[in-house]
Amino acid sequence: MKAEKARIGDAERMHKLVNSFADKGVMLPRALSEIYENLRDFFVIRDDSSQVIACVALHIAWADLAEIKSLAVSEHRHEQGIGSLLVEACLDEAKELAIPTIFCLTYKPAFFEKHGFRQVDKMELPRKVWAECYHCPKFPNCDEVALVYRFK
Repeated sequence: MKAEKARIGDAERMHKLVNSFADKGVMLPRALSEIYENLRDFFVIRDDSSQVIACVALHIAWADLAEIKSLAVSEHRHEQGIGSLLVEACLDEAKELAIPTIFCLTYKPAFFEKHGFRQVDKMELPRKVWAECYHCPKFPNCDEVALVYRFK
């Protein structure tokens, strides 16, 4: 298995995958139109029959900052290293683009810490990163953990 850039035909499956976790309250929902508009941000992993089983987005927020978001792995494929492949793909792309700092908001900080992220106070993040938060049903009482990764 390998992470590769998403293609237009992947959007509907990515939408269903992300929103299956959003329905459980562990991820922000994404409109299908938003996935199409940001398709270039996404990496996917496909199974042997070319079906998308996981996705993630690396979204550029500013000249020196990008966010890893919408990391979703089919539930029956957890604990197989798929999420790690996707995070590494995002970090590789961020390095290629010379983006020095990557952040994420998550309920699974230990997973990201395994990849070199460290927890920070949410207030350390620039206000620009909160643009999507207005769409969250938990706003303004966010209970996600903020983490950052800085290239050395």
